[in-house]
Formats: sequence, structure tokens, C-alpha cells
Amino acid sequence: MALVIDKERRVLKLTLGALAELEEKLEADSLVALASRFEAGAFSTRDVIAVLVAGLRGGGIAPGEIDLATAEIDGGPMAAAKAPGQLIVRAFALPEAKA
Repeated sequence: MALVIDKERRVLKLTLGALAELEEKLEADSLVALASRFEAGAFSTRDVIAVLVAGLRGGGIAPGEIDLATAEIDGGPMAAAKAPGQLIVRAFALPEAKA
């Protein structure tokens, strides 16, 4: 998936290592608990930023290269808040069968 941040399209993806770090950083007992937090809308801005940073890192952006606190994200805060849930769902989606 991608977000336009500061007028540049940025690819986001979550690696297994990033998911493990998120569990610890966001004090989630499991990935299911983390996903449930986003599905229920019970997430904080800190949660959003942590998942976006992990997704950017998985997409090849070096830590600190983008300051999300001051970045302009196309779609505004709503787009930024939706992206982590979509990233987590995509991380666990089964690949589509090839015809």
C-alpha cells in the first residue's frame, strides 16, 4: 500500500520483524490484539505513528527520514488513521491464488 506524504508517494509494508516490534512498543499481547485495537477504533495517535513508521521502514524509508508529526499526508488525519489498520490486515492476508 502507499500514502502520499509531503507530495511524494511512499510505499508502506510491514515485515515480520516490524510486527514483533509493534507488539512490544504498543504493549499488545498479540498481533490479534493489535489488529483488534484498530478494528475497534480504540487506537491512539501514538499507535498510528508507530505503525506508519514501521510501514515506511518496511518500504525502504530510513528512520528519521520523514517526520510524521509535521508531514502533510494526502487525505489528512483520516487517511493517516486508516492506513495502519489496512497495513496490519494486508500483513496477514493470504496471497491470491493464481489462475
